[in-house]
Amino acid sequence: MGLFNFFKKQLLKVVEWEDDSKDVIVYRYPLTDRDELMTSSTLVVRESQCAIFMHKGEIADVFGPGTYKLSTENIPFLTKILSLPSGFESKIKAEIYYVNTKQFIGQKWGTQNPIMMRDEEFGNVRVRGFGVYSFKVADPKVFMKEVFGTNAVYKTADVCEQIKPMLIQGITDALAEAKISALDLAANYREFSSTVLETCQKEFADYGLNLTKFVIENISLPEEVEKTLDERTKLGVLEDKMGTYTQKKAADALLDSANNPNGNNMAGLGVGLGAGVTMSNVFTNNLSTENKPREKKEKTITCSKCNATIKANAKFCSECGAKVENAKKFCEECGTELAAKAKFCPNCGKKQ
Repeated sequence: MGLFNFFKKQLLKVVEWEDDSKDVIVYRYPLTDRDELMTSSTLVVRESQCAIFMHKGEIADVFGPGTYKLSTENIPFLTKILSLPSGFESKIKAEIYYVNTKQFIGQKWGTQNPIMMRDEEFGNVRVRGFGVYSFKVADPKVFMKEVFGTNAVYKTADVCEQIKPMLIQGITDALAEAKISALDLAANYREFSSTVLETCQKEFADYGLNLTKFVIENISLPEEVEKTLDERTKLGVLEDKMGTYTQKKAADALLDSANNPNGNNMAGLGVGLGAGVTMSNVFTNNLSTENKPREKKEKTITCSKCNATIKANAKFCSECGAKVENAKKFCEECGTELAAKAKFCPNCGKKQ
């Protein structure tokens, strides 16, 4: 009866894991009561894999990529956990875990709650961000002890729940330490990513992991701040001058009133025509103001010899030729009185 039960058991000659998944990090090789892992069996570990043997709840050994003959001569740990009779194959009472050591790319991160940052122009601003990152198992022993334990299958979704808080903390610290304007965030995505990648490595190493890539795709401002920026952009296109904002708002209100379907049609038509005339005058005035050359204000004085009116900065009278005593110096652009050796006007900045 005992011999019959022996042959009923399945003698495992080759132990391997053909991984065709994209998100499995750890896979426990299924050993049932009918399976007998013998010292003559062959262990196959493919590239980007490692195999962990556990005996009585402790890690016995870790095998990297390669093909191994399970014997006491090639694998020293077997001599410690087995009492082998000479000349006969013996079964190994151990658990086998395959760990995927490849990079798990394209993992998404995002801020569940907004991050508060201080901005010199907008004050306290709440921002949100999102992007992708990549990681891999760097130390299978540490990863097994600290993270997955003895789970039969451990996937990226399981470990990402522990990783994301570390990443959010890293990007929050990076934004706080940078002390830059909210308008300059987009120009510093690469610098922020490098900072987070560097600062998070220590925490990842504590779990036996390595953060290989961290990318910020976008950091967005609150909706009300974005609307304010859009208004500023519109005014910038119009080359904002005194009163432009008021004129634009008035024109918008007139057009909204003209387009109101609930109002009187004739009244709406009149308002529409009035709005058209108003907008025409606005742009005509702006264009005429833009194209009109500036008039220079020249200072004049009276010649002490012939009482002729001459320029204030003239050194000689244009009528009688007399030398002007104590001639004053004025800006040619705006007419501001200048010091004798002044090279630039303190009022308009014109070079003298």
